[in-house]
Amino acid sequence: MLSPESAATVRATLPVIAGAIRSITARFYDTLFADNPELLRDLFNRGNQANGEQRVALAGSIAAFATALVDHPGGLPGTMLSRIANKHASLGVTEEQYAVVHKYLFGAIGEVLGDAVTPEVAQAWDEVYWLMAETLIGLERDLYREAGRGWTRATVTERRDETADAASFLLRPSAPLPFLPGQYVSVRVTLPDGARQIRQYSLSNAPERGDWRITVKRVRGGSAPEGEVSTWLHEHVRAGDVLDVSAPFGDLTLPEGDGALLLASAGIGVTPVLSMLDHLVATGSGRRVVVVHADRSPGSHVHREELADLVAALPGATLHRWYENLPEQDLSGPAPSAGRADLSAVDLPAGVTACLCGPLPFMRAVRAQLTARGVSASEIRYEVFGPDLWIAGD
Repeated sequence: MLSPESAATVRATLPVIAGAIRSITARFYDTLFADNPELLRDLFNRGNQANGEQRVALAGSIAAFATALVDHPGGLPGTMLSRIANKHASLGVTEEQYAVVHKYLFGAIGEVLGDAVTPEVAQAWDEVYWLMAETLIGLERDLYREAGRGWTRATVTERRDETADAASFLLRPSAPLPFLPGQYVSVRVTLPDGARQIRQYSLSNAPERGDWRITVKRVRGGSAPEGEVSTWLHEHVRAGDVLDVSAPFGDLTLPEGDGALLLASAGIGVTPVLSMLDHLVATGSGRRVVVVHADRSPGSHVHREELADLVAALPGATLHRWYENLPEQDLSGPAPSAGRADLSAVDLPAGVTACLCGPLPFMRAVRAQLTARGVSASEIRYEVFGPDLWIAGD
């Protein structure tokens, strides 16, 4: 909890800081990487730096945390912090790196705001930073204790090209590492320029299957940078190759118990849903499960037949699909609909818990439809692939 003096100062200066936070985070990253190029080369996602998404996400998380401190004294935004901590743990972030971030972040605040940063303002926001940092450090310490830290080797036992832009890789880690349905692992590769870039990929099969499976969509160039790691994996990795992978992390996991579920995905966001469904099948679950998926076309729907087969194997599950481009052809499973996902006519059980994964516009639209139908916001969970721009409000 903030001290009363700092809380008053943060409340008074929050509009100024929030208004300048994107300039602050831009300056922060510029100076951080200028003095520590190895962080951009081997830790931070260069693609997200190039398109600016990481800067927006950092700005949003700082503003959201400070707002929570002054609006809800004694409480913390637990869901946001858990999501950040899991991502940090998958990257191997250390406690010492928080001091490095502090140095460059507060240097950027001083450069952007100048004389407006009085000693009292600096002290108050220093308190905000270390409250957030110490909370994350504690969460990450617990995650490392439970799941392990560092990198392990995993042998690719099978590669399968699922669509023109997606391939799945079956991995056998050198040591058995348990995971929960819905979690992800980091994959670290050495690129031609020597950079060791890291990306996260959901495990798309059940823990009971033994080996891990990741499904990687190749990010093509265009208006955004081409995906460095996804492209490298598609072009170079075959059965018999060995990859560096992290322990599994992630907090969008299959809700425990026997309550009703809504599993809603779009595009490659289907991967954690597949893991959850595969686990339900493997354990003979009779839970009521409503599965919703949206995609551009049947041909671009990764694991389309597998999704239909898993739903068909669950006595309490139903499948609803939408395709923006729907040609006239026979498809497995219930007949899909044309257009974008519309849950207005989908039968939702009372007390349903929703898990969402996919592009941000899709998840926002589904969340709005669910809340309009009376689903509590506390029962809607989501996973963002990449920087969490939902926090930032973009």
